[in-house]
Amino acid sequence: MELRKMTDEQLIMFDVDSTSKHEILEKLAGALHEKDILTSKEDFLKAVLEREQISPTGLEAGLAIPHGKSPSVKKAAFAVARLKNGIDTWESIDPNNKVQLVFLLAIPDAEAGSTHLSVLSELSTRLMDKAYIDNLMNAATPAEFLAALDRRETAVEEPQEYTKTVLAITACAAGIAHTYMSAEALEKAGREMGIRVITEKQGANGIEDAHKGAILKEADAVVFATDIAPKNKERFAGKPYVQTRVAEPLKNAKDILNRALTNPDGTVAGDENEEDMTATSGNKQGLLAEMTQAVMTGISYMIPVLVAAGLMMGIAKLAAMPFGLVDQIHDIKYATHSNELFVILHHLDKFGGMIFKFMYPIFGAFVAYSIADRVGLVSGFIGGVFAAGLHYTFWGVEGGIPSGFLGALILGLTAGYVSKFLNEKIKLNKNLIAMKPMLIIPAISVLTIFFLNFYIVDPVFGGLNALLSDWITAAQGAGNVVLASIIAAATAFDLGGPINKAAGAIAIGLAADQIYPLTARVLAIVIPPIGLGLATVIDKYVVGRRVFDANLRVAGNTSLLLGFIAISEGAIPFMLRNPLITIPINIIGAILGSVTAVLLGAVQWYPLPAVWGWPLVDNLWAYLIGLVVGAGFIAFANIFIRFAILKKNER
Repeated sequence: MELRKMTDEQLIMFDVDSTSKHEILEKLAGALHEKDILTSKEDFLKAVLEREQISPTGLEAGLAIPHGKSPSVKKAAFAVARLKNGIDTWESIDPNNKVQLVFLLAIPDAEAGSTHLSVLSELSTRLMDKAYIDNLMNAATPAEFLAALDRRETAVEEPQEYTKTVLAITACAAGIAHTYMSAEALEKAGREMGIRVITEKQGANGIEDAHKGAILKEADAVVFATDIAPKNKERFAGKPYVQTRVAEPLKNAKDILNRALTNPDGTVAGDENEEDMTATSGNKQGLLAEMTQAVMTGISYMIPVLVAAGLMMGIAKLAAMPFGLVDQIHDIKYATHSNELFVILHHLDKFGGMIFKFMYPIFGAFVAYSIADRVGLVSGFIGGVFAAGLHYTFWGVEGGIPSGFLGALILGLTAGYVSKFLNEKIKLNKNLIAMKPMLIIPAISVLTIFFLNFYIVDPVFGGLNALLSDWITAAQGAGNVVLASIIAAATAFDLGGPINKAAGAIAIGLAADQIYPLTARVLAIVIPPIGLGLATVIDKYVVGRRVFDANLRVAGNTSLLLGFIAISEGAIPFMLRNPLITIPINIIGAILGSVTAVLLGAVQWYPLPAVWGWPLVDNLWAYLIGLVVGAGFIAFANIFIRFAILKKNER
């Protein structure tokens, strides 16, 4: 690929005197607009800034590659800024990165999956070469810069016979820059060490340069440089491996290759004819780290389900708003209404609710997949089905209480470890080996999940929910502040789960009898998702860096939107990722916000927590103050606690 064809001398700026990322992006977008590459500078800049919220585009060695795809882009191109003075406030994977060279990529929507990723991966790979960067930095004119873009000075290496071969898989959460840069770093280190390193990239474009055929048998070791579970891991059965984060090879590629060959984390389990191999080394990935990676993998696959469900319900409710049917459109009578629009909106709302039911099955399946690979998918999915309460629907059980996100965590992890144990320990003749992944492991692991759920998960959480319901009922005679606190705490505890519903049933009953308004209830529904979404937006301004990973930043944008339309499930990924941090903060924030509003005189008698219900609140100013107090507490508490944990881990 000739990169110079994607730019122009007038799109290359030298000695840009700016210390603000936004100013730099605005100048580069302006240059693209002047070259008639953009139909709207503002729309493109908005797309770029939205992309900046997902994950850092600052890299290392003074580099940044911001990018945006938008309908306002006529053709794929990029602009370049070489800064007069580097800036150290650009969010980067290297916290000490001082950005001096910025590439801004403009990609049409139609090419989002092709040109966008090809250009980005090509740039990422070339920019791993220090000599290449030096040529760009030393170019005296834009014309020289253009020439340097496609001039790669490859040193003539004397032929060498590699005695070792290491295969690698690289994959980051976003599947773009780090995936390719990590691969390049490992290959470069291998050349310097006399080790043949062959990389497979599992990125946003799917699997590239897949390992297959004879090379799988020839390999001496495998490196998994991934932030999510690598796909098709069983291909490497019996091979020594090292598991590390995707960014680690950018700093310690040689050490990682040495570890893989001399002191691996273990050996990859699989279904080879020979005995299955398992991790044996003292450097084996810790249980907590393995579980954390499994949860992150589950969340990354669950988020699209969450977004799709919220989007369907949001469209239905927003479209029903002009007709005053926001909270009535779900009523079954609209399924056969004479107005076809109402029929469509009713089913769209129900469709979103149906998609929500598959959030936990997808989560459980990929948690188990991360631990046990494909053999864990079935039992993990079934565990998620139990957690979502779908078994009560199929069994015709009325009033069954699902175990929710805690059940999904327990059952998903159990499914993974049971499947992994069975895969490692069951030994069969090669003529019968196909029975293991197709029959034996699914049968035993699913049966295990059934009994675990039947005797422990459902009874424990069902009993807990019943106790909490009784406790809330017994508190009805308490004072305003106490009752508001109890209702708010129960509502925020599991975000639409059984405890939330128990609190809702009692609160709505009290309001229906004109005993106690729903103020605390409706505020506690929206405060957690809005607070957590806000945290992902402002963290970099509060503590000077991102404290949420790329997946949670995407979830945060969704959570913020869903919070305003009263879909509290948008915050569930945060609870699954860090329940011990998120749940207490959610409860405290909901209590603070609700009690503040109640004490200031806010009153809401209607079960309308979404933004369209606000005009029905008496003393709306007090209600909004309570919302700000609660959401603000959740946002800042999450930011400071997570920042402290990051600093501690870095130390």
